[in-house]
Amino acid sequence: MEPRPTSSAILALLPWRNCRPSIRILKCRRWVMRARRPARAGASMTERLQKILARAGLGSRRNCETLILQGRVRVDGRPAKLGMRVDPEQAVITVDEEQLRLPAKPMYVLVNKPRGVLSSTRSQGGKPVVTDLVPAGRRLFPVGRLDLESEGLMLLTDDGDLANRLMHPRYEHEKEYRVLLNRMPDARQLETWRRGVVLADGHRTKPAKVLPERNPNEPWVRVVIREGHKRQIRETARALGLHVRRLIRVRFGPLELGDLQSGAWRPLSEGELKRLEKASVRPSTRRAAPRKTRRKAKPGTSSRRRS
Repeated sequence: MEPRPTSSAILALLPWRNCRPSIRILKCRRWVMRARRPARAGASMTERLQKILARAGLGSRRNCETLILQGRVRVDGRPAKLGMRVDPEQAVITVDEEQLRLPAKPMYVLVNKPRGVLSSTRSQGGKPVVTDLVPAGRRLFPVGRLDLESEGLMLLTDDGDLANRLMHPRYEHEKEYRVLLNRMPDARQLETWRRGVVLADGHRTKPAKVLPERNPNEPWVRVVIREGHKRQIRETARALGLHVRRLIRVRFGPLELGDLQSGAWRPLSEGELKRLEKASVRPSTRRAAPRKTRRKAKPGTSSRRRS
């Protein structure tokens, strides 16, 4: 039988062996507690608390930071501090004295919103809402909006952090629409639409991609924009003397509607989710114009020439 190592031999191997005795005792206790804690399969690393709250569907990270600053969040019974890191699988997190329950994995659902359905979580005037189309049994919310008469692709999720990055204007995610007009716009109207239009509220739209579809029966156009001003496409068409008869969103960033039927839904594939997260990591940046540097004057010469 092999002899058991002595406490002094174990202490010589620890990194804090040269600390003061009181600090050494405290660190040893923590080390023993961690060693006794049973290991969990797939145990997660620590994360910032506001990120965990956002993943639980409590809003954007900024909103979750406000909850922490208001003293409404506690970790293991103690008031939470902004920026603290927590292991969500080990710590007990409460918000307004209710224990936070994180879903095992965030849910991402692509929906083809029909006309007449609100892109909201609450009904108004008895109208149906888009979240009713998905029998998920979880608190999902829509990323962005489509007005009542518009239809097409919408993303529902309970990942508040990703939703905030997808909706933030600095990321400039492309949104593509099929638009049925009352008539095909002429060349001048198309060029004006592409360059940008001043709307009735004074907002000037950013440049857009506008391409007429080859449809001899109906005047369909494809519109790609990078901003989300309220009723932007309808108001742009009105400013150009046109009228929108039907509006369908067919693409949002890397997500495409495809042949998904109206009112139907499906979960995102792993490939779609990876492309979506990749598109939300880096905000779009434009190259700044190079700065003009003044040449230093040679010693003994004036910086200005005299005539």
